[in-house]
Amino acid sequence: MIQKLQRRFALSRQGAIDLIKGCLACVLQDLSFMFPVGLLYQFVLDMMAGGVNGSRILFYLAGCAACLVLIFVVTWFQYNATYLATYVESGVRRISLAEQLRKIPLSFFGKKDLADLTNSIMGDCATLETTFSHYVPALFGSLISTTLVAVCLLFFNVKMALAAIWVLPVAFAITLFSARIQEYFNRKAVAANVALEKGVQECIESMQDLKAYNAEHRYLTGLYRKIDESEKRHIVTELGTALFVVSSTLILKFGIATTALTGSVLLIRGEIDIPLFFMFLLVVSRIYSPLEGALQNLAAVISSRTNISRMNEILDHPVQTGSKDLTNKGYDIRFDHVGFSYNTGETILKDVSFTAKQGEVTALVGPSGGGKTTVSRLAARFWDIQRGTITVGGMDISKVDPETLLSFYSIVFQDVTLFNNTIMENIRIGRKDATDAEVLAAARLANCEEFALRLPDGYNSMIGENGCELSGGERQRISIARAFLKDAPIILLDEATASLDVENETLIQSALSRLIKEKTVLVIAHRMRTVSGADKVVVLSEGTVAEQGTPKELLQSGTIYPHMAGLQDISQSWKL
Repeated sequence: MIQKLQRRFALSRQGAIDLIKGCLACVLQDLSFMFPVGLLYQFVLDMMAGGVNGSRILFYLAGCAACLVLIFVVTWFQYNATYLATYVESGVRRISLAEQLRKIPLSFFGKKDLADLTNSIMGDCATLETTFSHYVPALFGSLISTTLVAVCLLFFNVKMALAAIWVLPVAFAITLFSARIQEYFNRKAVAANVALEKGVQECIESMQDLKAYNAEHRYLTGLYRKIDESEKRHIVTELGTALFVVSSTLILKFGIATTALTGSVLLIRGEIDIPLFFMFLLVVSRIYSPLEGALQNLAAVISSRTNISRMNEILDHPVQTGSKDLTNKGYDIRFDHVGFSYNTGETILKDVSFTAKQGEVTALVGPSGGGKTTVSRLAARFWDIQRGTITVGGMDISKVDPETLLSFYSIVFQDVTLFNNTIMENIRIGRKDATDAEVLAAARLANCEEFALRLPDGYNSMIGENGCELSGGERQRISIARAFLKDAPIILLDEATASLDVENETLIQSALSRLIKEKTVLVIAHRMRTVSGADKVVVLSEGTVAEQGTPKELLQSGTIYPHMAGLQDISQSWKL
């Protein structure tokens, strides 16, 4: 049962156990509210039998005190078993999602964007937090306690019991019948929410471009439509839910009427007495109260299925696994008849074979879309290939744990990601246990000192979200400094000097020449000036290795490489 609850509600094992405890606590709480009804019933019997004497008054006073204590203790237990346990589980759920995302191949992120994932981790988790603190335990608690009370009523009088409880299956049937409709409405509402979040995020990120092209009004008009659509979807969802919940609640009200009418008829016939009739009226006045809330809870639980399925999509996604034991001999990277395609089905690499040797610089060049960046990502197992093998020092990387494998790599991406922290701490990302002296040494190698010392707090200056306080070249130099600091045996450079001016590019290349000694370097570059110093050039075109060799050899015998070099010479002589 615990495993089914884990799957059904996207819970951890402890969360499923806590859910069971919460349901039992709600059962006890609902039953505790029936004790005052029994006490009142007994009081009426005593009054009808001739009054209440002094000892009975003490009995009823003690009974009232006992009911208060019982309700207090049970409610305290219920609060801890539902609300507090749910908040703990909510934290566990968010952490488990983050851990799962850390292990999922990057191919998954091609289907999801930031707004969608953020909505799953924050929005869906918040929805489930409310569901499991307010709805699920109360729902099951009401169902179980009502069933127990209904069974007890059958022992008193079957006809009266049936008159009181016939409305229960009808009311729940109406709500359950609406399950698919509510799920449909909720899916539409969630989709509208995600679309709105995407629009808001895109608007903020592209505000500079929107202003530059006077496109704010046109873009905001579309964003307003998304806001209206989200609002409309939520209104429709609420109305759809209310239609069935209100109908179910009205059905419950008929239970009081049928109990009163049936009791009156039976009382006239002499089949029941007044105390029993009074007792049933007391019970039905109490039994329907938690059920009215339970019906609303049932609707909320049904609606939460959409949120749960979105979270299970992440939790159930296959993760990259492998051995933590490294068996490589050296750090040569070998692609052997590698084929790869993204989720779209479009083939990116068809039959790629080459070797990037340790101690050499291997440059990947070729037309845009030829697969250069894909090759560098596959070398670090950001994705898993469909055909062929990729080895590092003879070790098949598909059988190595991704995080263990990445200890071999220092990577400088074309798109730099920085954190809203100091320059020092952003560089220290390369190796968290590095001393300040080691960080500063890496910064100097990457030529960061020139701009860092101009800032008010030097290397301790905050650089804003994603380094917004720095220029593109300065941001890229911090990224390069990370690679220096990590000092891994394999270096992947994806347009590492693309945002640098000629002077800084020369300084970086000079530093790189010191860094790459005895290391495997795989560099993606479009500038022939960068490629000219490489030991080997691999020309990728249309997903295959079209040419490979030294720059000199390719200039003499190649076709694509000489053509690219000639075009760049022409572009450098171009003037306004």
